[in-house]
Amino acid sequence: MSAKKSGPLAGLKIVEMQGLGPAPLAGQLLADLGAEVTLVTRKSGPADPTDINNRGKRSIAINLKTPEGVEAVKRLTAKADVLIEGFRPGVMERMGLGPGDFPDSPGLIFARMTGWGQDGPLAMTAGHDINYLGLTGFLHAIGRADDSPPPPLNIGADYGGGTMFLIFGIMAALYERQTSGKGQVVDAAMVDGASALMGLIHTFIARGQWGETRETNLLDGGAPFYRTYECKDGKFFAVGPLEPQFFAELVRLAGLPEEHLATQMDQKSWPERRAAYATVFASKTRNEWAAIFDGSDACATPVLTWSEAPHHPHMAARGTFLAPGGVTQAAPAPRFSRSPPGDVTSPPAPGGDTDAVLAELGYDQDTLAHMREDGVLT
Repeated sequence: MSAKKSGPLAGLKIVEMQGLGPAPLAGQLLADLGAEVTLVTRKSGPADPTDINNRGKRSIAINLKTPEGVEAVKRLTAKADVLIEGFRPGVMERMGLGPGDFPDSPGLIFARMTGWGQDGPLAMTAGHDINYLGLTGFLHAIGRADDSPPPPLNIGADYGGGTMFLIFGIMAALYERQTSGKGQVVDAAMVDGASALMGLIHTFIARGQWGETRETNLLDGGAPFYRTYECKDGKFFAVGPLEPQFFAELVRLAGLPEEHLATQMDQKSWPERRAAYATVFASKTRNEWAAIFDGSDACATPVLTWSEAPHHPHMAARGTFLAPGGVTQAAPAPRFSRSPPGDVTSPPAPGGDTDAVLAELGYDQDTLAHMREDGVLT
């Protein structure tokens, strides 16, 4: 039997089909909080401590091109609360593992993660974070006015609009199941989730407070008090005091003109002030500015590198980053007062739990040996 996990999701059983991007992160975050996540992978292999998205999971390697392999996944899923998959629409159905292939599991939550969704003209086409953001209006809105929109890593659509809305959908479906006793399909599309994240921006647009030209608006770098500035040493500082009382702290500590306090929201003045503030911040190093603003309400903080972030006093005090096996990674989030999750465990070897998991499903050692000989277990 698998070791009992702790955390607010202890007891929740999830089957995750091996994939890329937002689905593996969803499985990791759920496992972080105590869910028992079993990853169905294609081939066994050595453990990789850098495979952070698979930490805390169990892993089985099964050939899904065989009837016996499909049957094993069905038996595994029959004991689960949730199945997570991130294939193109129709792939699971062609394998015999679609939502309609589990008639004896009426409570199963079938969580589907795609970029475009399960339907629509683009549903069957390939795409990545940058493409999904491009169609939502999100991508057009970020970046400098005199340059092309930059790719914001793969956070906005893949993880913000994808992973988080997949988890949100799973939790909502599990809550509803308490009343209905029935499972359902969760269709989590990155274009839908990324669009849903822009409620505030859509409010600004509806009120005529947001234009379509980049770097002219409150939160896109247009405001001189909400952007980054280069410092004397070539490093950067993030400035964001939107509220008047916090802006007053910035003005005081940075030595900016006091008359700016009364005209903070005068957009006509913003281009000139951006240039003036840039000159001010270029007069000191990043760490000099950090010392000046430390502990203040000026909403001004250093822009840290990946290697610097874990060592910042606040991050270190909270233990925001861990380094099991020497691999730096984020600690489980959020935090819970009464049901904290257990320690982070290293990612499993792909297929390393195959025999143990199938034994729990009733497969004996002779059957497992034959399945391995026949190429069902890979």
